[in-house]
Amino acid sequence: MKRMFELSPMTASALNGGGKVVALESTVIAHGLPEPANIETALACETAVRSTGAVPATIAILGGRPVIGMTEDQIREVASNKDVAKVNLANLGSVVSSGSWGATTVAASLHIADLAGIKVFATGGIGGVHRGAGQSFDISSDLTALARYPLITVCAGAKAILDLAKTLEVLETCGVPVIGYGTDELPAFYSRSSGLKLDLRADSPSEVARIALNHWKLGLGTSILVVAPVPAADEIPADEIAGFIEEALAAASTMKVSGKAVTPFLLARIAERSAGRSLKANISLLKNNAKIAGQIAVEIASHMQPAGDRSYNSKDDQ
Repeated sequence: MKRMFELSPMTASALNGGGKVVALESTVIAHGLPEPANIETALACETAVRSTGAVPATIAILGGRPVIGMTEDQIREVASNKDVAKVNLANLGSVVSSGSWGATTVAASLHIADLAGIKVFATGGIGGVHRGAGQSFDISSDLTALARYPLITVCAGAKAILDLAKTLEVLETCGVPVIGYGTDELPAFYSRSSGLKLDLRADSPSEVARIALNHWKLGLGTSILVVAPVPAADEIPADEIAGFIEEALAAASTMKVSGKAVTPFLLARIAERSAGRSLKANISLLKNNAKIAGQIAVEIASHMQPAGDRSYNSKDDQ
């Protein structure tokens, strides 16, 4: 039977050998960062994963085909292609059916990674509950994906433009463990602290792996959300970034920006108002998360059996 996704040879080999793989999303390449920072950061995140002994597997839809483990040339093509859809769970099937190109969000990346049996995923910040969601009902499908797919997801918290307190409440309602990595508070993306206390903390990859494995052995099928603060040298303090966020939100309201255009508009506006500091922090936390995810992938693979009868090669199964 033909698989619905394509694995790179390195990814297939790593999965067959025990699963030291870290999935990486591609929306940050196509829609999240400007050129050339998008290409440089994508490659740097892959390098950070490799430095731990794990294998990076960046995911995208190329000509209607989900690819797990893109080549450098493919990453560059996604970065430069102006006709790349932003793929979530609602339009994934459509993008595949039409033979289009797509950059995968957190939700779509989790789904595709789970199809291949990958257990660790790294991103910058997850989507969540938007401010004013009581009226707009604007809640990211990232949250429902985290409630559905059993991966360890490493991030720097939810994007700071969101309602962080409500996002944390929804995650709790969905049964998604939120583990502070070396912290007792939810990081606020650009800032190391949000003032929101967490119930769970881990200070090493082995602690994360132990929690995750026991969570899944108990029949709980959600993601484990590992939240790691942005490196201190690149942090923008919460009280400082708050002003940039409020100004960006006001501008979005005045200009009637809505729907999928809101997040990229806000992030671009904040980058402009912060004189590029938010972009620097974003890149820093992406690389940091990738490295932590790699360390966790190596650790969790040591407790798991090789793929066995689910073994893969880089070509379609016939």
